[in-house]
Amino acid sequence: MLAFFVQLFRDHVVRLNDWLDDNRQLRGIYGMSDMPREIWLDLFEFWKVRINNVRMNRKEKDESFICEAIHSILYFTKANFQTVKQFDEEVTVRNVKIVIFFLQTAVWLFLDLSIFRNNSPDILLEISGMNGTTDGYIVQENNVPDTYRDRILKWNGWGYADSSFVVRDYTNVVLTGNRYNISGKTLPYIMKYMEGKLGININIQTPSVRYEDLIIPVPFDNQNFVNFLLSNNISFSNKSNYRLVRSHGHTVHDIANLRNGTVGRIPDIIVWPKNEEEVVTIIDGAKKFDVVIIPIGGGTSVTGALECPSEEARSICSLDMALMNAIIYIDEKNFLCRAQAGIIGQNLERQLNEKGYTCGHEPDSVEFSTLGGWISTRASGMKKNKYGNIEDLLVHVSLATPRGMIRRQCQVPRLSGGPDLQQIILGSEGILGVVTEATVKIFRKPEMKKYGSFVFQTFEQGVNFFREVAKQRCQCASLRLVDNEQFLMGQAMKTYNGSLLKSVKHALENLYVTKWKNFKLDEIVAATCVYEGTREEVNSEERKLVALAESMDGISGGADNGEYGYRLTFAIAYLRDFGMQFSIMGESFETSVPWDKVMSLCRNVKEVIRREGIASGTILPPLATCRVTQVYDSGACVYFYYAFNYGGLSNPMLLCDQIEKKARDEIIACGGSISHHHGIGKFRKQWYAASVGDAGLLTIRALKEKLDPKNIFGSGNIIDVEKEKSKL
Repeated sequence: MLAFFVQLFRDHVVRLNDWLDDNRQLRGIYGMSDMPREIWLDLFEFWKVRINNVRMNRKEKDESFICEAIHSILYFTKANFQTVKQFDEEVTVRNVKIVIFFLQTAVWLFLDLSIFRNNSPDILLEISGMNGTTDGYIVQENNVPDTYRDRILKWNGWGYADSSFVVRDYTNVVLTGNRYNISGKTLPYIMKYMEGKLGININIQTPSVRYEDLIIPVPFDNQNFVNFLLSNNISFSNKSNYRLVRSHGHTVHDIANLRNGTVGRIPDIIVWPKNEEEVVTIIDGAKKFDVVIIPIGGGTSVTGALECPSEEARSICSLDMALMNAIIYIDEKNFLCRAQAGIIGQNLERQLNEKGYTCGHEPDSVEFSTLGGWISTRASGMKKNKYGNIEDLLVHVSLATPRGMIRRQCQVPRLSGGPDLQQIILGSEGILGVVTEATVKIFRKPEMKKYGSFVFQTFEQGVNFFREVAKQRCQCASLRLVDNEQFLMGQAMKTYNGSLLKSVKHALENLYVTKWKNFKLDEIVAATCVYEGTREEVNSEERKLVALAESMDGISGGADNGEYGYRLTFAIAYLRDFGMQFSIMGESFETSVPWDKVMSLCRNVKEVIRREGIASGTILPPLATCRVTQVYDSGACVYFYYAFNYGGLSNPMLLCDQIEKKARDEIIACGGSISHHHGIGKFRKQWYAASVGDAGLLTIRALKEKLDPKNIFGSGNIIDVEKEKSKL
């Protein structure tokens, strides 16, 4: 029997989905027709939950339970496969997926159990397929490129491998490396701030597991697809390290699981196309050999968009756009730039700057995110007031789908020719195809860039200022308002430079604001500004904003504070990973909302976050903060952050899920949107129907079914795709 299961696992006969949903004839042939379906569902759920609990907590190696689980899995499998082999192969393959899931789980349990390592090496090697390689299976590769993702980025956190917040001398924090404005400088106040707000304890650390200690699943084998890639000389690899780093984005779930050593379903193979023709070839191969494609650009998703569906029975291919990273041309006559979709934002901007131009699109993730990713998620940049969102910048886009290429047959500034297909591609999140290249507007590199800042007594006062800016249409390139908590955290992130003069100046500024202007330290908020354009444009915008702020009792905070606050955006992204070292878990999410509902939405959502944390027993109430990041005529974008100390909590990830759900429900109830620029992914699709309505959902489903009838682009983002049922 063991040999049968080993062969079954090795061949990855994992095609059919829900055998319990098939008709009574199948269940009767299994010899189980007298057992109610509900009992089998309960049995599945029982073992699934218990097995996952053991895998999630590797410190609890309950050998007797694991042995019991494996025995039950094999017994259950035997009962179901003794007769299933009588069926035609197509039916067999369609109806064994859940059993194979349990077999693969059993293999993971084998690997995690010392008793099997010590006493049953032959069984372990036979089932896991190990052949002496470090990956535990036969590695197959062809022309693997040396990409920045594998060379200089972290595998278990945000950003560059050389950049991390570390504690020195128990109280001082330093950002390592030299990439950011605060890199290498001492931050003497942030630990004290985190102690007070989050109960952080320097002596209690929760370090990440080592990469070497991870148990990475053996890839599903699809040798026909591998041979197809080889015959077309397409770069690919099924090596573990490449597969792991392309299996996730940067949600709190993604990073917490990596740090805890929990690796679920990940891509089985990575491909690196060099051009549009190779993308089309890969899609053709996926159609022919029944492979799922999940495109990846910069990997900065925070919606679960890159997560592999755990129930997917087919081989999953991660299509990495890293080699499609070139500017095709710059059209100086029409102020356009055509580029491959895999080009990273900062590289696109640098190359344009060298020619005297700018794209102006600068999301928080611009260091790592790509042009194709911006289009796929309907991204927004920090300087959208001057340059627009990605939908405003996009002139032409090409999408490779299972039905062929979608692109306009002309490149014009505007087209009245029926429904705009480019608007369908925008925000499609990889469920219809792969964005291969795009043409975007470009602008003369600004003659002058200047920073500014304002301080207001209360958040409401700051929101009113932003509303007036929108009403008078005098917004600068970037304008952002942080609430009191973010203002205080920003002050705690100040560096120490040893200058007595600056220390005295800082004290005097505090004295002026808090004493003479009667600003309360627990209410004060701040806005940062970026002005770009000609000298005349910059000076004019600055005069208007300063006059307006002063008329609303605001105080100018100066250019230095404005620049510091703006640039801190890129460095502060590393703070969440730092917090995880000390049992701090945090996440962010955003929305857009009409002006008349901004205040109530911000107040209610922050209260929901605090209430959920307190009810769950957090050491201190969660830190809940927000900022207004974009200004529109009719509303604003609001960005929320929360963090909590999960010391003593049995399941902190569950609390994150509860906070996200309750907060998102409150956002919808307050008139906010499902997302402003992050997208839907998998984490927010439960609210998608409420966002677009039944007819809208039907429209997206129809598009998906017609463009991708075999669900090749089966990431599971935005909508659930109905699976074909057995006709028996």
